[in-house]
Amino acid sequence: MRSRITAAVGAAALAVSAFVPGATASAAPSAPAPPATAVAAPNIPLANVKAHLAQLQSIASSNGGNRAHGRPGFRASIDYVKGKLDAAGYQTSVQSFSYNGATGYNLIADWPGGDTNNTLMTGAHLDSVNAGPGINDNGSGSAGNLEIALAIARESYKPKRHLRFGWWGAEELGLIGSSHYVDTLAAAERSKIKSYLNFDMIGSPNPGYFAYDGDGSSGSGGPAGSAEIERVLRAYFTSINVPVEDTAFDGRSDYGPFIEYGIAAGGLFTGAEGRKTAAQAQKWGGQANVAYDRCYHASCDTSSNINDTALDRNDQAIANAIWTLGGSGDPDPEPGETIYSDDLETDKSWAVNPDGTDTATAGKFERGASQATSYSGTSLQLAAAGGSNALVTGASAGTDAGTNDLDGGKTSAQSAPIALPADAKTLSFAWNFAHLNNSGTDDYFRVRVVGPNGSTTVLDQGGSAANRSGAWQTQTANISAYAGQSIRILVEAADGGTGSLVEAGLDNVKITK
Repeated sequence: MRSRITAAVGAAALAVSAFVPGATASAAPSAPAPPATAVAAPNIPLANVKAHLAQLQSIASSNGGNRAHGRPGFRASIDYVKGKLDAAGYQTSVQSFSYNGATGYNLIADWPGGDTNNTLMTGAHLDSVNAGPGINDNGSGSAGNLEIALAIARESYKPKRHLRFGWWGAEELGLIGSSHYVDTLAAAERSKIKSYLNFDMIGSPNPGYFAYDGDGSSGSGGPAGSAEIERVLRAYFTSINVPVEDTAFDGRSDYGPFIEYGIAAGGLFTGAEGRKTAAQAQKWGGQANVAYDRCYHASCDTSSNINDTALDRNDQAIANAIWTLGGSGDPDPEPGETIYSDDLETDKSWAVNPDGTDTATAGKFERGASQATSYSGTSLQLAAAGGSNALVTGASAGTDAGTNDLDGGKTSAQSAPIALPADAKTLSFAWNFAHLNNSGTDDYFRVRVVGPNGSTTVLDQGGSAANRSGAWQTQTANISAYAGQSIRILVEAADGGTGSLVEAGLDNVKITK
């Protein structure tokens, strides 16, 4: 956690992608109330969290005693967390930025599934100050969030909301990493983040128990929806009879850039350089008139600078909040059960020429009642594989076989976005491709799955100088690599060489578990 003095200096020094006080705060709607259906959070093993802290301590010890921005210990910390998440099935990405002449990094991890338009994000800064290894500040929040993310994978938790985790760089220099992340998100993507939970210093050795003041009861509330987050975070402590006090939304940690855009936020904190009062010592234990963390921003912020009870309580409170706010998803479909289908009988918003590069002059893809055509015994265009409609290169037969066939180059059509659940496995579809012997290798019919990070060709048929009679066939493809993502199905056909008689069609698209 940055100090208030450091925060002011860091914010003033930042020239690009800065956290700017007074920025517009209307982009994100308020967070919804927790879903009515929720499953209980599992136990988060303290031993596992402590093992992550031991690894962060070892990384610091091997890299000059710290894990600070621009230092090898920070990149090694990113690599350690990323390795654990990758092995657990998260979709991870490392975002780089530059500050003070050094490269910094944010690690973003998405748990596949859930409504990506209603994202619940949880974050913690991973960097330390130069003076020490930063095990409480903020190895504690980073390790706790990591173990909770791993518990999500172990439990195969399928929430209604999409879950995303962030580990931020250069927080100690003025919220640089988190500001860069939020500021550089496209507005449409930023608006999908409805709630942000932040955990910074959750194992202080002389701990207090503080929650960000979401409801403004102490005079500094957060954006709309923050009160509900605070209520859920406090609920766990109520259940174990531990009183909680408010801590202000003063922009001191990585929630600052989120609340500047009106994103509901909340979090927990066990205290930094401030001193525990006598009244607090009376209700929480510990030493009065002594700092919550005597090693704040110091070389002694090591593995021995952690209160296990505070760390364990906060980890459980975080898990409870994520499971409560995330909600439980619908029951899993049975193996092989259909989770998406399109028989082309109704309009599901296929877009023709989606990228504006088509060159075909006739026979462009259209959804319609396909009429059969043939030439000298070679079947070309076919009636739909089922029902009346299909996606075909010119639905009408015309006066002869060559009237509405594909001519002049490429035609393409793309489905509307399809949100795949985490257990999506198989794509299947009916297809046909036909041509006469005036065809060649420049002619083709292809089907691709297009995801957010690339595409996969699942059917590729080329032309040849031979008569090829059309026939509906079924193609299947394993698309589990795209599970939890939003995909589109892209269909392309081409009469690419000299004029050929070419027809293609697609029907009965289905995705199953």
